[in-house]
Formats: sequence, structure tokens, C-alpha cells
Amino acid sequence: MAGDVTILFFGSENQNCEYCEQTRQLLEEVVAMNDHLRLQVYDLEADTVLAGQYGVDKAPGIVFAARDGEQLADTRMRLYGIPSGSEFSTLINDLLLVSRRDSGLAPETRRFLHGLSHPIHLQVFATPT
Repeated sequence: MAGDVTILFFGSENQNCEYCEQTRQLLEEVVAMNDHLRLQVYDLEADTVLAGQYGVDKAPGIVFAARDGEQLADTRMRLYGIPSGSEFSTLINDLLLVSRRDSGLAPETRRFLHGLSHPIHLQVFATPT
């Protein structure tokens, strides 16, 4: 990993969050494997201001932030649900992308995105098989 990354995990003690505990444990194991990674654990209901700041409205919610010392830069990348099975590779890839501080997009794609005049909310859904 090239740079430091902080994962902000939003679980829920009050909601019937079927995968919150397993997701937190998975993230703890991943973070333990690399010194460039740090995990911050929050409760969606108890930490509503922070959850709102990051736009997290469901649990389990994962926020990827680039870290420079103690400063966090929000990458606007989110992952909801447990990243297990085929989604585990998505988790690892996201961590590597944030670590490199580069999306890997081609220059023409970057120009196209820079030319957009309105914000776009992009979501990708996957169902467990």
C-alpha cells in the first residue's frame, strides 16, 4: 500500500443489524494485516452527526478515507453490507485505490467527468449468491 487509509465503520446497536458484528470483525482482521490501515468504529444512532457528515444512512456502512497524518480526506467511496464472498475483493481493491490516491481512470474519462455540470449519485448493487 502506498498511502495511509482509514476505514470508518458504522454499525448499529439498536437496529436489527444482521451483519454488523461480522463486518466489524472482518474489518479488524483486514486492518491488522497492514500498518497503513486504521479502523474507526461508530454507531449509526449514537454518532448521527458524523454519520450525516459522511452521508451514511444504513448499517453496516463503510467509508473509505485517505489519511495524511491525522487529517482525513473523504473519497466519497462507500460500501454497505458485509463485504464477504466476491465482495471481499471489492473491499481490498477499494483500499488499494485509496492508498494510491488515484482512481486509475483514463485521461479522457477524467475530462468527461470534469465536464459534468450536475452531481451524479452512482450506486452499484450486488446480491449474495
